[in-house]
Amino acid sequence: MRIRFWGVRGSLPSPQVSAQIQGKIAAIIAQMTQADVESPEAREQFLAALPPWLSGTVGGNTACVSVSLSDDSGELIVFDAGSGIRELGLAAEAPKISGYHLFFSHFHWDHIMGLPFFNPAFDPSVTLDFYSPKKDLERNLASQMLPPYFPITMDVMGAVKRFHPLPDETGQKVAVSGAGIFYKKMNHPGDSYAYQVNDGQHRFIYATDVELSQADFAKNDENTLFFQGADLVVMDSQYTLKDAVEKYNWGHSSFSSVVDFAAHWGIKHVVLFHHEPTYDDRKLYNILQSACWYAERMCFKGIKITLATEGLVIAL
Repeated sequence: MRIRFWGVRGSLPSPQVSAQIQGKIAAIIAQMTQADVESPEAREQFLAALPPWLSGTVGGNTACVSVSLSDDSGELIVFDAGSGIRELGLAAEAPKISGYHLFFSHFHWDHIMGLPFFNPAFDPSVTLDFYSPKKDLERNLASQMLPPYFPITMDVMGAVKRFHPLPDETGQKVAVSGAGIFYKKMNHPGDSYAYQVNDGQHRFIYATDVELSQADFAKNDENTLFFQGADLVVMDSQYTLKDAVEKYNWGHSSFSSVVDFAAHWGIKHVVLFHHEPTYDDRKLYNILQSACWYAERMCFKGIKITLATEGLVIAL
């Protein structure tokens, strides 16, 4: 199982502005010495030693995560179609994919806005299968491609389109590419659904747009079957604790709540996801550092914590 991140921001795209790039350049120059530029080797060593918030970027696209179960299946499972799905459609491996299985957590704009710009959707040789437990799946996707909001309609997309409205009862299973995909309703305004991919060897969970509550920590059968001992969970951790308190009932979680959740359910690896658009790269990497510090301080053993960044690939 191979998980790749195409968009990791929440709420709306947040590309870097000139002042942020100039700030990074200034910080890099401030760390540089004469010895760091004396040779190509020295320059490479200097660049390799820079902190990740200076040497790269978390990314500004909204939610899109793909799961490949086999290198030669010709099919790809995709969770959400935020602006990051445009990058997926432009990727070098895109021509090798003839079938996309698109699962939607919900239909807030940041999770569907990339679909009109997804190049494979206009290829007649491609099949798009759409899935959601929320009502009016086809209408919800097509409505953003209607005048006056968009110049062309969804009918122009030449790919074969198949819509699969799912029963909204938690615990249902969908069979895709030899794996079982389960889903669970989560706490978010208007509801959002988490998905679990089980290929018989590993369990991956995509759980964006959730404001964790005591109900998510309850040791009942439903929660246990879905979360207990998962290999990897990608989870909404949009806020610091301070912002989460100030934005109570906005439908997103703090990074500390997500670490608590991972420890509670024996989750092996948690990826902090759906980043607040006003947080810059430095703040997000500080949040990662704080999350790791918090896990250590609370004596939570065996939890790996990763910050979701565009282009990140995790293999299970």
